[in-house]
Amino acid sequence: MRTKVIRVFLTGIVVVGLVQAYTGSSRADNASETLFKSKCAPCHGPDGKAQTPMGKSLKIRDLGSPDVQSQSDPQLTEIVTKGKNKMPAFDGKVSKEQITELVAYVRELGKKN
Repeated sequence: MRTKVIRVFLTGIVVVGLVQAYTGSSRADNASETLFKSKCAPCHGPDGKAQTPMGKSLKIRDLGSPDVQSQSDPQLTEIVTKGKNKMPAFDGKVSKEQITELVAYVRELGKKN
Protein backbone atom coordinates (compact mmCIF):
# COMPACT_ATOMS: atom_id res chain seq x y z
CA MET A 1 0.00 0.00 0.00
CA ARG A 2 2.77 2.43 0.93
CA THR A 3 4.69 1.85 -2.33
CA LYS A 4 1.48 2.49 -4.27
CA VAL A 5 1.03 5.85 -2.52
CA ILE A 6 4.64 6.77 -3.20
CA ARG A 7 4.30 5.77 -6.86
CA VAL A 8 1.13 7.91 -7.27
CA PHE A 9 2.85 10.83 -5.51
CA LEU A 10 5.93 10.60 -7.77
CA THR A 11 3.76 10.28 -10.87
CA GLY A 12 1.94 13.44 -9.81
CA ILE A 13 5.22 15.31 -9.41
CA VAL A 14 6.37 14.22 -12.88
CA VAL A 15 3.06 15.27 -14.45
CA VAL A 16 3.17 18.69 -12.76
CA GLY A 17 6.78 19.16 -13.90
CA LEU A 18 5.91 18.28 -17.49
CA VAL A 19 2.95 20.67 -17.50
CA GLN A 20 5.11 23.48 -16.13
CA ALA A 21 7.84 22.80 -18.68
CA TYR A 22 5.32 22.81 -21.53
CA THR A 23 3.57 26.01 -20.45
CA GLY A 24 6.90 27.73 -19.81
CA SER A 25 8.04 26.86 -23.32
CA SER A 26 4.70 27.96 -24.71
CA ARG A 27 5.00 31.32 -22.96
CA ALA A 28 8.48 31.80 -24.41
CA ASP A 29 7.17 30.92 -27.88
CA ASN A 30 4.35 33.43 -27.45
CA ALA A 31 6.81 36.11 -26.31
CA SER A 32 9.00 35.48 -29.36
CA GLU A 33 6.01 35.62 -31.67
CA THR A 34 4.77 38.84 -30.06
CA LEU A 35 8.23 40.38 -30.34
CA PHE A 36 8.49 39.33 -34.00
CA LYS A 37 5.05 40.72 -34.80
CA SER A 38 5.82 44.06 -33.15
CA LYS A 39 9.37 44.56 -34.48
CA CYS A 40 9.64 42.53 -37.69
CA ALA A 41 6.18 41.89 -39.14
CA PRO A 42 5.60 45.44 -40.43
CA CYS A 43 8.19 44.68 -43.15
CA HIS A 44 8.60 40.89 -43.08
CA GLY A 45 4.91 40.09 -42.51
CA PRO A 46 3.47 37.95 -39.72
CA ASP A 47 4.56 34.78 -41.52
CA GLY A 48 8.00 36.11 -42.52
CA LYS A 49 7.24 35.86 -46.25
CA ALA A 50 7.68 39.64 -46.80
CA GLN A 51 4.35 39.91 -48.61
CA THR A 52 3.62 43.31 -47.07
CA PRO A 53 3.59 46.58 -49.02
CA MET A 54 6.93 47.50 -47.41
CA GLY A 55 8.35 44.03 -47.99
CA LYS A 56 7.41 44.09 -51.64
CA SER A 57 8.67 47.61 -52.27
CA LEU A 58 12.04 46.89 -50.58
CA LYS A 59 12.26 43.41 -52.16
CA ILE A 60 12.78 41.81 -48.75
CA ARG A 61 13.62 38.12 -48.73
CA ASP A 62 11.29 35.47 -47.35
CA LEU A 63 12.71 34.56 -43.92
CA GLY A 64 11.82 30.91 -44.50
CA SER A 65 13.73 30.77 -47.79
CA PRO A 66 16.77 28.52 -48.15
CA ASP A 67 18.88 31.66 -48.70
CA VAL A 68 18.01 33.01 -45.25
CA GLN A 69 17.81 29.64 -43.48
CA SER A 70 21.27 28.62 -44.73
CA GLN A 71 22.85 31.45 -42.76
CA SER A 72 24.29 30.58 -39.35
CA ASP A 73 22.75 31.83 -36.11
CA PRO A 74 25.73 34.20 -35.58
CA GLN A 75 25.20 35.63 -39.08
CA LEU A 76 21.49 36.21 -38.47
CA THR A 77 22.25 37.65 -35.04
CA GLU A 78 24.68 40.12 -36.58
CA ILE A 79 22.13 41.18 -39.20
CA VAL A 80 19.45 41.78 -36.57
CA THR A 81 21.93 43.53 -34.26
CA LYS A 82 23.74 45.74 -36.76
CA GLY A 83 21.26 45.88 -39.61
CA LYS A 84 22.04 45.22 -43.24
CA ASN A 85 21.24 47.18 -46.39
CA LYS A 86 17.79 48.67 -45.75
CA MET A 87 17.16 46.70 -42.57
CA PRO A 88 17.65 48.83 -39.47
CA ALA A 89 19.87 47.80 -36.57
CA PHE A 90 18.08 46.58 -33.46
CA ASP A 91 21.06 46.92 -31.11
CA GLY A 92 19.86 49.05 -28.19
CA LYS A 93 16.23 48.73 -29.28
CA VAL A 94 15.84 45.19 -27.98
CA SER A 95 17.97 43.14 -25.61
CA LYS A 96 20.56 40.58 -26.70
CA GLU A 97 18.26 37.87 -25.33
CA GLN A 98 15.42 39.17 -27.47
CA ILE A 99 17.66 39.10 -30.56
CA THR A 100 18.46 35.46 -29.77
CA GLU A 101 14.71 34.80 -29.48
CA LEU A 102 14.09 36.49 -32.83
CA VAL A 103 16.74 34.34 -34.53
CA ALA A 104 15.13 31.23 -33.02
CA TYR A 105 11.74 32.43 -34.25
CA VAL A 106 13.15 32.93 -37.77
CA ARG A 107 14.33 29.30 -37.61
CA GLU A 108 10.79 28.24 -36.73
CA LEU A 109 9.48 30.16 -39.76
CA GLY A 110 11.88 28.15 -41.88
CA LYS A 111 10.34 24.91 -40.61
CA LYS A 112 6.87 26.13 -41.63
CA ASN A 113 7.87 26.70 -45.27
